Amino acid sequence: MVDVTAAPSADRSRSSEPVLAMDDITLRFGGVTALDGVSFHIDHGEILGLIGPNGAGKTTAFNVMTGIYRPTSGTVRLDGRSTARLKRYQIAKSGIARTFQNIRLFKAMTALENVMVGADAQHKTGPISALFGLPRHRREEAAGRELAHELLDFVGVRGRADELAGNLSYGDQRRLEIARAMATQPRLLCLDEPAAGFNPSEKQALMELIRKIRDRGLTVLLIEHDMRLVMGAVDRVVVLEFGRKIADGTPTEVQNDPGVIAAYLGVEEDEVEEGPDAS
Repeated sequence: MVDVTAAPSADRSRSSEPVLAMDDITLRFGGVTALDGVSFHIDHGEILGLIGPNGAGKTTAFNVMTGIYRPTSGTVRLDGRSTARLKRYQIAKSGIARTFQNIRLFKAMTALENVMVGADAQHKTGPISALFGLPRHRREEAAGRELAHELLDFVGVRGRADELAGNLSYGDQRRLEIARAMATQPRLLCLDEPAAGFNPSEKQALMELIRKIRDRGLTVLLIEHDMRLVMGAVDRVVVLEFGRKIADGTPTEVQNDPGVIAAYLGVEEDEVEEGPDAS
């Protein structure tokens, strides 16, 4: 039986450092500053929500963490070590996995095969072993298949294992993408708007799944527009606006922060503090 609860943080020595830290990250595209001196960290075993109005820089921050973008200045640290010299695949192998706003599955492959692709990220054997069917490669393939079945069961789509990913319902495709990301056995799972297009009951099920993922040993970073889902699922919230961090605290603290209220309601901060009837 493959243990789907075992993230690399359980297999490797757990650092006293945060799982991930963004240290004074600035990212510029020409004359546009997408992130402006952003700093925050994610602790082991935490569910952190990253929220903000449209264009706040949330997905850009994800892209910096995962190596899609290189920051203009600042440092991303994974368990205390800079990722600056790592390529994208090396960052993934080091323990960061993500999903995307727009589903990116291999539609012509089965659900099982999609998750096995994720499991391949941690394989030690190379193409020569695969070509000749060497014993170690066969063992890794068998373990990857077993892990894929376990993860499909964990996210609730095991009964669709042999169906083409493109034929699955929208909700099942979202869950399949989470299973594939988990198959890489990450330290940090980054979910980019996983509830997009979900109805209320599906969002409730997703909230429960996110908690189950954390309870099984993974650290989770969540970008999501649905504030009810975020506030009900996360331990801590970081808020971005126009590429800057404006709040960092518990859900209750952030919900009552005048700057956050102003950012979402589009009013001046002093109006929030004084109230509409203030003279």
